[in-house]
Amino acid sequence: MLSAVSKALGGSDEMLLQTLQSVGEPLKWQKQKKEEWLSSEQGMEPSSTWRPNFWGKDLEKELTQYWTAQIPHFIPTGDTDETALKQHLSQLETTFLPKLEHRSGFFKEAGLLIPYARCCHASLSSHFSALTDSEHCTFSQGLLVYEWCLKAYRRGSGTWLGHRQSSEHIDVQSLMWIILKTEEKLLAVARKEVGKALNEAFDAGKTPCTDAAIIQILTEKTKAAHHISESLREKVEAVCLEEYLSFLDSYENKVKSLLQHDGFHGISSSLRTIENFCILRNVWYNLTYLCSASTDQDVKIKGIIDRTEDKITEHLLQTVTAEVKGTLKDHFRKSDSGFGRILEFLQQSFLVFKKKKTEKYQGLVKSVNNIITEEYVQALLATSRKSSVRRRRQIVSKMEEDHRMLQTTFKECLGPTADALKDPIKIILGLIQAPDAEGTKIALLPMLSQFPDLREEHLSAVLDIKESLRQEDRIALLKIFHDNCRKPDIESNLLFEDIEVEGGMCARCCCFCS
Repeated sequence: MLSAVSKALGGSDEMLLQTLQSVGEPLKWQKQKKEEWLSSEQGMEPSSTWRPNFWGKDLEKELTQYWTAQIPHFIPTGDTDETALKQHLSQLETTFLPKLEHRSGFFKEAGLLIPYARCCHASLSSHFSALTDSEHCTFSQGLLVYEWCLKAYRRGSGTWLGHRQSSEHIDVQSLMWIILKTEEKLLAVARKEVGKALNEAFDAGKTPCTDAAIIQILTEKTKAAHHISESLREKVEAVCLEEYLSFLDSYENKVKSLLQHDGFHGISSSLRTIENFCILRNVWYNLTYLCSASTDQDVKIKGIIDRTEDKITEHLLQTVTAEVKGTLKDHFRKSDSGFGRILEFLQQSFLVFKKKKTEKYQGLVKSVNNIITEEYVQALLATSRKSSVRRRRQIVSKMEEDHRMLQTTFKECLGPTADALKDPIKIILGLIQAPDAEGTKIALLPMLSQFPDLREEHLSAVLDIKESLRQEDRIALLKIFHDNCRKPDIESNLLFEDIEVEGGMCARCCCFCS
């Protein structure tokens, strides 16, 4: 009997109707008998020598196989473009669906519309799953499939077959189920593509993307979904924002490994990461105007950015401090300690960072300037004690050269704003190179005014470098210091506060005391 149905499907409409009616009658008889048995007082089905127990299921299986084979062949690959998919969907719309709807009339007349609707659902849902389950399916391709299904739903008043009442909503439910499943897969693809794009954008081996490029990654799918429905737009937007938060979570964990790096690599990787978080901060600021982010998302994302940026900034400054301190340890005893190489590296690194025009840039450069200045003065005061006349002249010559390099480096990085930086090396040089006692007293005043945390041992160490300083002049300078020293304000530039000086020339006996 079923082989006759299969043969009739490929024949004329008249042959198909006659065959379906011959199959439909026994199935109808079976349904009536079952209703009688269920309504009888016996409550059990009587035994029978003949009834079509499995004909209904067998018929559905046969029809499903038949219609599945009739669907135009299409397998998405990595080379599949949207044009090919559009042509396939158009072929379904113009040839396959009309054929389904045309045949549905014969099944309805034979009383077999419900099993027919189930078969159509099974065939089409399997095909659309194949289209959207493929690893090669992109968001834009999935969106085409979703839009096609939605249009088919609206065009057919919610059905594939045009028999809404007679199919007892089986057709309506099947089409809606396919739409919902396609939407589910579409959102999964959106999540996957956004996550991949974000990871590639902030890959350690690549130049960071611009703010605009990251915003496009997060909003282009939302904009594409908007022309289909507002509901889909909201769902796609929510997925993109969730993936942004997820990316930040994972990126924060990656940053922890960067905190293990030191030396020049640690400095460059820290700057790159700070740059990335400046971009991520600006991106989120713009997204809050473009998308409907929740308060909870806003708090979490800002928290991750602030927390991680603070950690990596602290690591950067600690790494710079360690490198500069190590280089300056024997700086005044060696002809080339590598101090110039550090300044050159920092200049190049900061100039690359500057191109991104981040708000963090000025503050970072100024902090590094403070670190270098403090470590330099610390090394200078530690070296100046017990130095010979020849060594003192070499120290002054090196200070002049280092000062020129520092000026060049930070003017290149900061431009005109570099003039506002405190310059203790210039002040110390002015004090050391003053030609006479009166000039030295005048040169001391800016040091006292700009650095209120200067202590007597600091001044003594600086005076130790100065040549031809008479004892009475030294005593007079120290008196000026005591007369003008003041308690530093909280907001003062505390350069000397943490600098310790061990052993120096006594102001009274002119000998070196510990």
